[in-house]
Amino acid sequence: MGIVNVTPDSFSDGGKFLNADAAVAHALKLVAEGAEILDLGGESTRPGAEPVAEAEELRRVIPVIKRLAKRIKVPISIDTMKPAVAIAALEAGAGIVNDVAANRDDGAMWDAVRRFRAGYVCMHAPPSLHGTRRQDIVREVKKFFRDRMKRLNAAGVSADQIVLDPGIGFGKTLEQTVQLLGRLEEFQKLGRPLLLGVSRKSFIGKLTGASLNQRLPASLACATLGIEAGAQVIRAHDVAETVQAVRMVEVILAR
Repeated sequence: MGIVNVTPDSFSDGGKFLNADAAVAHALKLVAEGAEILDLGGESTRPGAEPVAEAEELRRVIPVIKRLAKRIKVPISIDTMKPAVAIAALEAGAGIVNDVAANRDDGAMWDAVRRFRAGYVCMHAPPSLHGTRRQDIVREVKKFFRDRMKRLNAAGVSADQIVLDPGIGFGKTLEQTVQLLGRLEEFQKLGRPLLLGVSRKSFIGKLTGASLNQRLPASLACATLGIEAGAQVIRAHDVAETVQAVRMVEVILAR
């Protein structure tokens, strides 16, 4: 899953692809490098980021999705917390909703996913992104996923539409993040594909001291460990390098 941030303030590449032409060109480059899904977002989810008005988020992402939908065959994912943005994106040609606010209680987003028969990435984040106090974060995340899948099913979203994301870096301590990465195989018991988003994240800097632009080796290490543990979608900024690492792991594991 290649990342296209149509934002001025994303932690890794904010501002580089805010222009629609630049965003489309970058997206096409990621597809050429091997991305099998594109994930477009118009609002940064980094800690401390300013909320984006619905109209502005629509202005950023919808023209890009419309242009890409005419030129590529890989699925397009809309990374948004707003049901109206998700609906507009699905109408424009997206096929997946990547919802970092899956801890929501209202059903508007899920109703949109049901109506469009869209894919749905259900990401774990605690109600407060300041973190969760539970020591066994893996148990907490599994409990959250089971609850969400029941609610989604009740809302008319079938299990085969759902992908699970443990939300690396979202409201977790460093110790909890490492615990999640070390026990990813436990999520296989839930019977749904697992998405892993570790690319360039701050926990890498905290553990290794690497600056933002020096985190590719650790990102690849986490991605390859994730594949071995059963993750099926790797969300990445550096698509060519990640594809090469993942393909090598797949060959070795198939022996």
